[in-house]
Amino acid sequence: MGAYLLRRLLLIVPTLIGIMLVNFTLTQFVPGGPIEQIVARVQGEGDVFRNIAGGGDAGQGGGTEKYAGASGLPPEFIAELEKEFGFDKPPVQRFLSMLGDYLRFDFGQSWFRSISVVDLVVEKMPVSITLGLWSTLLAYLISIPLGIRKAVRDGTAFDTWTSSAIIIGYAIPGFLFAVLLMVLFAGGSYWKIFPLRGLTSDNFDTLSTLGKIKDYLWHITLPVIAATISSFATLTLLTKNSFLDEINKQYVMTARAKGLTERGVLYGHVFRNAMLIVIAGFPAMFLGVFFGSSILIETIFSLDGLGRLGFEAAVQRDYPVIFGTLYVFGLMGLLVGILSDLMYVLVDPRIDFEKRAG
Repeated sequence: MGAYLLRRLLLIVPTLIGIMLVNFTLTQFVPGGPIEQIVARVQGEGDVFRNIAGGGDAGQGGGTEKYAGASGLPPEFIAELEKEFGFDKPPVQRFLSMLGDYLRFDFGQSWFRSISVVDLVVEKMPVSITLGLWSTLLAYLISIPLGIRKAVRDGTAFDTWTSSAIIIGYAIPGFLFAVLLMVLFAGGSYWKIFPLRGLTSDNFDTLSTLGKIKDYLWHITLPVIAATISSFATLTLLTKNSFLDEINKQYVMTARAKGLTERGVLYGHVFRNAMLIVIAGFPAMFLGVFFGSSILIETIFSLDGLGRLGFEAAVQRDYPVIFGTLYVFGLMGLLVGILSDLMYVLVDPRIDFEKRAG
């Protein structure tokens, strides 16, 4: 197992470089970069800016034609912008410089906010941790018992109507379900039970410890339910199918022939093998909900998390935020992949990845 883990760890470096290279290359061809966005803002100021910047007749912008809308702006201004954003250097040099900084976990500052990328991510992380952690725990607490019961009662009326409910839940987009929850329980048209927006109340700091816990849970209920709906359906069906696959194997029939009760067979023999894929997938599932929490759900409930941060950075072409978060999330994703393999071995020590690799 040690040699396998070492190989996986060594593969992280080229994999990360490949991820960053592909995304860096793509951004070179995406229109509407940071300079174009600043130019668009400046052009809205008209002749006032031109007088301040030193003038220049329209159509005499020198080398500004490569930026959309820059015609008529002083070339010195465009050159200063290029230098500020580092675009005066060749792409290869910029990419290598970025990788060198990222190896030291130096992600620089946001181009459009006066804050470092690390501080910005840390500021938004509580929302994503809330959605990711609670959604994953809720999905597991509901899906595993339900999936086991569906497997035991496969083909019965209970299995049929619960499958129908699960399929309907899976088919409903998370953001649409979020809107439905707001309409029903957040004062939309029916009951005002839960707050409409935010992670805490305005008077959160003045509340007691118990009051803060209640306020926190009160605010996260609807967003967490909305974020859980799709993963809950997938995990339930995965649990059911995993148990059905194990129940039909020869060793189960042998255990029954020896006189073991159905409960003894189910939890003494089937459970460990059937839950292997479910439990081992916990880290990956948490990471998926944590970093992939719906932008629309965050927007609907006015939650300022990593989803909205990534969307806003992409719209503004805030490359330090885009690449910094991509690097960190990519690194965490690769490490979670290794952690998932360790979970497999922990759940079932019979698994040997070194023999499989050979």
